[in-house]
This record gives sequence, C-alpha cells and structure tokens, in this order.
Amino acid sequence: MSHTDTPSTPPAPGYFSRHIFFCLNERPNGQPCCAQHAVQAAFERCKVQVKALGLSGPGQVRVNKAGCLDRCAAGPVAVVYPEGTWYTYVDESDIDEIVTSHLQNGKVVERLLVPPDVGH
Repeated sequence: MSHTDTPSTPPAPGYFSRHIFFCLNERPNGQPCCAQHAVQAAFERCKVQVKALGLSGPGQVRVNKAGCLDRCAAGPVAVVYPEGTWYTYVDESDIDEIVTSHLQNGKVVERLLVPPDVGH
C-alpha cells in the first residue's frame, strides 16, 4: 500500500488546548510596566489554581511567563490563546475568575478585558 492509499486521519490537536501568558517585563528607568503590579504573584496564583482544578498538562492548559507583550498601558496584562483574549487584573480574585470562567469553562470574563485600543 502506498502513502496515497492510506486513509487520511484528522490532524492531531495542539499539544495544549489553551495557553495563558503573563507579561513579567520590567522596563528601565521606572517607565510604566507590568512588573510594577505584582505580576509574579498573579502568575504563581494562576499556576496553582490551574493545577488544583486539574486543568494542567497535555491537551489542557499551560501557564507561561512572557517578556513584553507590548500592551504596557493596560498593565498588568495576560493573554489567552488560541482565542487571543487580552486581560488585565487587580488581585487574586480576578485571576481566579479568569481561571474558572475562561480556562475551565471557556467563558470570557468581559469585565477584565483590555480595551482593543489600549497598547504601548
């Protein structure tokens, strides 16, 4: 049987169903940046919550650190892919809501969205 006779199979899904990236960038000279907003704690909180809910691992959710995501004016920011949903947040309850609503249940947290016109 040649490779042209083999039945086609659907493409394998991505290794993770969703990624959330947290900007941990620190800009020089005190310029506004995400690092001024306790982002390491937010990143750690997200990792703990994702793991506690059994959402981490292949085929599920990956929580990643990122350098500058170029949305400094909205900082602190995190972005969820593949949707490309940009969030800002203030405290642990915001992180918890992003995890349970979006990462667990696929429902965007409208009140935490970064306005589309807010950039660098």
